[in-house]
Amino acid sequence: MRLFIGVILTPMFRLMPYIVATLVPAALLAAASVWGGIWALAAVLTITVVVFFLDKVTVEMTPSDADGHRLSEALGIVHFVLLALAIWSMGQPMALIDKVLIIIGCGLWFGQISNSNAHELIHRNARWPFRLGAACYASLLFGHHTSAHRLVHHVYAATDRDPASARLGEGFWRYVPRTWLGSFRAGLRAERRRRDGAFWPTPYRWYVGGAVASLACAAGLAGWRGVAGLVAIAAYAQLQLMLSDYVQHYGLRRATTSDGRVEPMGPQHSWNTPHWYSSAMMLNAPRHSEHHMHPAKPFPALELDRATMPMLPRPLPVMAVLALVPPVWRHLMDRRALRWQKPATDATFAAE
Repeated sequence: MRLFIGVILTPMFRLMPYIVATLVPAALLAAASVWGGIWALAAVLTITVVVFFLDKVTVEMTPSDADGHRLSEALGIVHFVLLALAIWSMGQPMALIDKVLIIIGCGLWFGQISNSNAHELIHRNARWPFRLGAACYASLLFGHHTSAHRLVHHVYAATDRDPASARLGEGFWRYVPRTWLGSFRAGLRAERRRRDGAFWPTPYRWYVGGAVASLACAAGLAGWRGVAGLVAIAAYAQLQLMLSDYVQHYGLRRATTSDGRVEPMGPQHSWNTPHWYSSAMMLNAPRHSEHHMHPAKPFPALELDRATMPMLPRPLPVMAVLALVPPVWRHLMDRRALRWQKPATDATFAAE
């Protein structure tokens, strides 16, 4: 009996920071969607102020061999329950401030937590988790990210061929339209290449269909208010996702030789952060270098090496806020990015 309890509880204990950081705000947002009032404010504060202060507590998040697959799949299901509740609440006789807070809180949860989880799911080889992750993105009217991330970003990250890699000196508000449209087109081109140029059989039909179905369900749940709520939540969530991509690759570039070869993706080509609670909340997405070098590695096992990986000066959510003000962002980040650039004449790479 003792052995059985140990087998069941030990993996849960290892995943406890991730469980708390992801599911507590989801529970508060669900309560806010049903009852409004103080629950809506508590949910927003939990994803913002509480995260800020808990990141200041020194806790070492060591890599673990715990299986995070069950948590990821559970979060994928929670995604749809919470989205339905939030949209339903838009049609209820609730105070306007409560609805605004629900939209903000859900935008943050879907853009930071569920985005990180869907990202984890689309990197899985099994069909069910992959489709669950793709459905999460499609429900937020952003299904093309499933193809663009895997087939474009992971191939061309930190090069000019990747629309999601922000260039040195590029402000976030210039980056947004370029990366949204560029990723949509690049993902479609990549899918068509895999299918010998065919257009219709690509997964884009499911991405568009999923978005239409999501809007139709929103209309069924709460009429035009539900559609407006979904669009607002999806737009804010997409903004969070693009902020994450912008911050995690800003100004870093892989070296290119005179014959056009690009160096392999290394630890120096992504920004990282060691702050424990925001990392737990985003399923270790801030340990970004390790993910790019080993995309199939489960999130609890991702490692961090401060000596070889560029480190952000503040937690990822804080840096995302600073990125909204380009002059402040550039003052803070441009010199750091330049220090991590490798010249194209790098001896190790040139000798390969």
